[in-house]
Amino acid sequence: MEPSEQPAELRLAELHGLLVADRERTSELVSSLTRNFTSIVEATRFTATDDEHDPEGSTIAFERSQTSSLLAKANNHLADVDKALARIADGSYGRCERCGEAVSRERLLARPAARTCIACAEARPSADTPGH
Repeated sequence: MEPSEQPAELRLAELHGLLVADRERTSELVSSLTRNFTSIVEATRFTATDDEHDPEGSTIAFERSQTSSLLAKANNHLADVDKALARIADGSYGRCERCGEAVSRERLLARPAARTCIACAEARPSADTPGH
């Protein structure tokens, strides 16, 4: 049976499974990045590091900034996944938030948390980026 011939419930169950797996991976990433960030902050707490003049200071500042940025991105993605799961629950999943048309199955398989159809995403690229 071709994917387009499958009952809608089976297709939705597959996408739900992808979202649940993505949520689990992203939650683990958030936990790991939180631990890394905490370790970086704690390692520098009791030292008198001058980021500007200490050769190691810029490296530590970069690591802290990079970890903070990755953590924010992971948290935004986790929120997008949670919103997609909520849309499945309320029956609005798979509809573009901008134009109301169906989001293609291919797009949802590639990006299960997608909120817009390809046409709307191309028209306004920031519309479907995490955190927007």
